Amino acid sequence: MLAKLHRKSLPLSLGLLLAGITTGAVAANATPAVDAGVAPASQNVQVTLVLKLRNQAALEDYIKQTVTPGSAHYQQFLTTSQFAEQYGASSADISRVQAYLQKQGLSSQVLPSHLAIRTSGTTAQLDALFSTSIHNYVSRETGRQFHKPAGTAQIPSAIADVVDVASGLSNERAYRSHHVSASAFTALNSQSPKLSASSSSSTGSNGNPTASGVPGEYTVGDVANFYNINPLYKRGVVGKGSTVAIVTLSNFYPSDATTYWSDIGLTTKPNRITQVHVDGGGAIDGGSGETSIDVEQSGGVAPFANIIVYDAPNAGNGYVDAFAQAVSDNIADSISTSWGLPEIFNFAALNVTGASNTDTSDAGDLRAFHSIFLEAAVQGQSLFAAAGDSGAYDTVRDLGVGTAPGDYSAPLTVDSPASDPFITAAGGTTTPYSYAFGTGPTEQITQESVWGWDYIQNYFNTYIGPNVVNLFSTGGGGGVSVYWHTPFYQAFTNGVRSSQPNQSLVFYDPSAGPTTQLILPSRFQGRNVPDISLNADPETGYIFVSTYDGGLNSGEGGTSFVAPQLNGITALLRQSSGHRIGLWNPQVYAIQNIFGYGRFSAFNSIRAGDNWFYYGEPRYNQGAGIGSLNVANLDLFLRSGF
Repeated sequence: MLAKLHRKSLPLSLGLLLAGITTGAVAANATPAVDAGVAPASQNVQVTLVLKLRNQAALEDYIKQTVTPGSAHYQQFLTTSQFAEQYGASSADISRVQAYLQKQGLSSQVLPSHLAIRTSGTTAQLDALFSTSIHNYVSRETGRQFHKPAGTAQIPSAIADVVDVASGLSNERAYRSHHVSASAFTALNSQSPKLSASSSSSTGSNGNPTASGVPGEYTVGDVANFYNINPLYKRGVVGKGSTVAIVTLSNFYPSDATTYWSDIGLTTKPNRITQVHVDGGGAIDGGSGETSIDVEQSGGVAPFANIIVYDAPNAGNGYVDAFAQAVSDNIADSISTSWGLPEIFNFAALNVTGASNTDTSDAGDLRAFHSIFLEAAVQGQSLFAAAGDSGAYDTVRDLGVGTAPGDYSAPLTVDSPASDPFITAAGGTTTPYSYAFGTGPTEQITQESVWGWDYIQNYFNTYIGPNVVNLFSTGGGGGVSVYWHTPFYQAFTNGVRSSQPNQSLVFYDPSAGPTTQLILPSRFQGRNVPDISLNADPETGYIFVSTYDGGLNSGEGGTSFVAPQLNGITALLRQSSGHRIGLWNPQVYAIQNIFGYGRFSAFNSIRAGDNWFYYGEPRYNQGAGIGSLNVANLDLFLRSGF
């Protein structure tokens, strides 16, 4: 089935792990940067002005009605022009902002949604516009250069009643793709690891001809087997008439996707991939494999859906612009992204010079994304975001963890944009399999479980030796937002929690000692993530094709596989129902809360495993959310109007 593909060797070896190397990488902004001084006056900066919504309360109420059976506006989704007319900035307000920008010598481009205006200018122009001073900085960790305001940027008073957020004044944060490679445990003492698929009915190649049945080499056919998608395929539901979109921050080779589909034996619609390069597009770089994954998975689950790939630079306003474009175009019925950063990286305490370490106001793009997601929801576009791959401690993959000079603490945190209430957060599980390493005994994951690599950590601590490897905190992202309040659809969900007390981000400064950079809110009644989870553990992971990464890659996982799989599933549901599905969250929580788990449930309860803090439970939990899917049953609920 895969004979034509070149198999790339796995990226890590046990030898590296035995040397004590952790799986958590350190981001470019892990340590405070060096201020390189005022940016040259002629340096160009792109900025997107996200405009304030009109009648936001009415908009949110209308969104609820579109996904609530029996409501006056059930499934009555709006067009982009209708959104602009009812909830976007008025034409008069937009003209006023454009005139103000023109006086500053700045051009403007208005999105059809009336939600954003793109502009660009020199640092001198933008310094004057936002009453700030943009400086260049150099990361002490990597030498990467970036710019950001040295002080708080102020929206000009003349347009402050219209403009909500100025995105792009800083390009400090580079988003991370939520993709993880297998730990690649080569056997100790030259013995091969014993690895076999469980005989559980949730694994193997039960029925789908494109499935491999081999953990670490799973395909979209295995996803269909795990989550009862095959009954839809047998009815001819393959995504016809549906369009999925991928929002990503790297360009890719479209031939990767067609090679993957062809070589697993999957028949797909030809010539179905369209690329939209936003702000000049993303680069072919280390994130290109992520884009390949997203297209292969979404388009593999829904083999006859059209695919639009919106790629943008991984800096400044690129991510906001890519999402805004995908939503304003309003061609895609569903959209997924597999990129994110810790929610707390948006807070003023970490971005504004002189801000209090308790300041959790948004100095990033949280509000910008939120407005865009509200537009998507009222247009009936289903959104999905990977919840992260650092378990309950979302900063660890970006900052590392420790108490030595140069290290950071590890507070309980969640990922953005997955934490937004109007996007579906895609979490991760481990499906049943057997494993053994070296001379250790064979052990089993006997039921689908919350994904967290502490089960491997514990195995090594017991049978190989303590502190030989450090896998903390690799696993499915989940926890409680400390910015977004508990949304209405989680208000009556058993298992929803508030934030934990005594959580702080501390930097162990080599020169000044421990510095508390942020004290997180305690007992905050916040949005809980994830919402839905599917298999994401690289040990029970997948193959994908990426030219940039050497061809065929196996033993791959992360919640970046789950978000596009849910995207593809939505394309199937859209064809089956004959209409857009809209925002998943109110619908799936209602189905779970009313009907619970059982033989005819749309969800599989995830009762085992953990993500290093939150444990599987026979109810909603912050490791796996509602649980994993029974897609055929979910389809029946949605078509019946439950």
